Amino acid sequence: MAVPIYVVDAFASRPFTGNPAGICLLDEPVGEDWMQHVAAEMKHAETAFVSASPDGFGLRWFTPATEVDLCGHATLAAAHILWQVGWLEEHDEARFHTKSGLLTCTRHGYGIQMDFPSEPVISGESFDRAAILAALGLKEGIVERNRMDYLVEIANEAQLKTLRPDMEALQAIGGRGVIVTAPSSSSDRDFVSRFFAPAAGVDEDPVTGSAHCCLGPYWAAKLGKDHLIGYQCSVRGGTVAVAVRGDRVMLQGHAITVLIGEFLG
Repeated sequence: MAVPIYVVDAFASRPFTGNPAGICLLDEPVGEDWMQHVAAEMKHAETAFVSASPDGFGLRWFTPATEVDLCGHATLAAAHILWQVGWLEEHDEARFHTKSGLLTCTRHGYGIQMDFPSEPVISGESFDRAAILAALGLKEGIVERNRMDYLVEIANEAQLKTLRPDMEALQAIGGRGVIVTAPSSSSDRDFVSRFFAPAAGVDEDPVTGSAHCCLGPYWAAKLGKDHLIGYQCSVRGGTVAVAVRGDRVMLQGHAITVLIGEFLG
């Protein structure tokens, strides 16, 4: 079976930046084991599997180790490919049926806009905040969590860039991953972040769209504004524009195709 596969740099301003995602376009059903093997072979943070369905497309995301409930960069990449190959016309909306409900993407002045669920922090949660700070090598920070991830706010961007977490300790904490964030030191951005998910098989994710479903409402409340620019300061780096609209967030970014091929396994 030859399956078209693409590699797309999402939330990228040029090739080899942002977050690479594998995109498989399926014209017949395949098993979960096969999808997991492909994702392990691709070794990207996520590989997305797209299949035609009534009123849109089915979309599933796999890391090299497991399936995940929500992924922003691979959704951006999947929409980009559907327009590129002609499965969607230029002005069509991409409608994805996923484990997190219906997600839609549209072409926008700033690349592609995605309509995602807001994933705010949950007040009053009880968990071991000290263990999370220790795993990150921090003595202090504001520690919260939402339904998927922990969120840690620290003092500044310089501190964020020098973090060297203990991945084994982070993996033992549980949850999908840990978002670490700080105010931006640049006037053209509102906040910066990094994302660590060793429990999901990804020590550090280059640019995490779904983390901005939490970062958007978090910084909107702090800064008193509902349109924000975030930058994920991994080695590759990437910019995510966020608009907070009640229980939804609009995530915006660019995508660049860097590889086209066929998977023969």
